[in-house]
Amino acid sequence: MITSIPKNTPLGDLPLAIASMSLGRAWVQDLEEKLDAAGRAGYHGVEMYWEDLVYAAKRFDPLATETSQEAIIQAARWAKEICDRNDLEVLVVQPFLNYEGTLDELTHAKQLVKLRLMFQVAKILDTDLIQIPSQMLKEGTTGDFDSIVADMKEVAVLGLQQQPPIRFVYEAMAWGAHIDTWEDIWRVVQAVNLPNFGILFDTFQIIGRVWGDPTSRDMKVANADQAMAESLERMRQTPGLVEKIFYIQLSDVEHLREPLSESHPVWKDDMPPRMQWSRNFRTFPCEDGNCLTPLTETVRTWFHDMGWRGWVSMEVFNKSMESPAADVPRIHAERGTKSWHKLLKELERA
Repeated sequence: MITSIPKNTPLGDLPLAIASMSLGRAWVQDLEEKLDAAGRAGYHGVEMYWEDLVYAAKRFDPLATETSQEAIIQAARWAKEICDRNDLEVLVVQPFLNYEGTLDELTHAKQLVKLRLMFQVAKILDTDLIQIPSQMLKEGTTGDFDSIVADMKEVAVLGLQQQPPIRFVYEAMAWGAHIDTWEDIWRVVQAVNLPNFGILFDTFQIIGRVWGDPTSRDMKVANADQAMAESLERMRQTPGLVEKIFYIQLSDVEHLREPLSESHPVWKDDMPPRMQWSRNFRTFPCEDGNCLTPLTETVRTWFHDMGWRGWVSMEVFNKSMESPAADVPRIHAERGTKSWHKLLKELERA
């Protein structure tokens, strides 16, 4: 298992992963086909999406749900065999959703039951990492900082009690209900102050919040370039941050022909605009039609200015993932590796 990566490692030698979800949605693309495609494309690892395991569990129990312990454990063992066959490591199990700040005690307890199942799955898949996106539900939750920290410390302590210990990586969703910036995630990570609790940097989630606005004609917030430059400078100047970045995700987004509004074909009244942007229009970095202009500068900041080295995971999230075409896993896997090599060339040119 790749854990420690020397600071002088060339970028082209960093371990590359892809999110299993990005190779096709679980209800239309078989997990085995997706993992085989990742292996053939040369990835070192995958982010194992919980949805994929739930649908794989239906092989063993047609009525399986996301909390069907026995079937999901069988699915995890089956998936591990396929990963081994393809020389793929499982980088992380993700996501552990909508936990922090939950007010209802019963809901809170049910989430902990799921977390304990995720612990078992992580061990089977031989990974020590679980990803937590920031809370996306406003109803029934609180944004009280101390409450969020208490909940995150609770899961981190539970992780430390596992053998071997489980780490958690916390990510700011650009549309998060209470936390939507990397700075707020960093405050929580510092307050939790445990060795197994770190931060996930995602180009889309950071740039899409600081710089981007899908409801704007130019897809940018006011003073976008200045805001992004200031955000990157704060990253450079934050002591201890680089050691707490457990891995990074790279994704881009299409430049929309028309801003998101109620008249847009994909509009949903119950979904924040940045979430709609993410779910429908994300691409791999440096693909044609991208919108996140500061992407290269952001990645350069992490790799060159901050000297970060670790796992890199490619992520895409759009309607093409829902296509039932048999070649979707192959095409997406190849798009991801091509994107990574193109980004490396962009960094060299800069």
